[in-house]
Amino acid sequence: MTALGLINYWAVIFLMMVGFYTLIARGNLVKKLIGLTLFQTSVFILYISMGKITGGTAPILMESAEPVVYSNPIPHVLILTAIVVGVATMALGLSLVVRIKEAYGTIEEDEIRDTSL
Repeated sequence: MTALGLINYWAVIFLMMVGFYTLIARGNLVKKLIGLTLFQTSVFILYISMGKITGGTAPILMESAEPVVYSNPIPHVLILTAIVVGVATMALGLSLVVRIKEAYGTIEEDEIRDTSL
């Protein structure tokens, strides 16, 4: 396989590293949540990429003389569940950011740390 044939894996690595860097390097809580979402998205793309088989069909049994290659639907179903969990996590995280903003008047980590000391 060429590097161009693995473009989805390169996209996974890029999104994962950008999300991880944003999660670690930024002090703004909303930016941290965006980094977490990018990281989650890269994992979703990785699982979907591994679950797809080139030339594979839906796993529906049919009478056929030739052997048929089936794609596994489990990774796709798991990612649908993970997307729902990711949206719920983001909603909870944003609601916590709103409460932190009300309590401390800021959403910057350093300022919150200085206020609470």
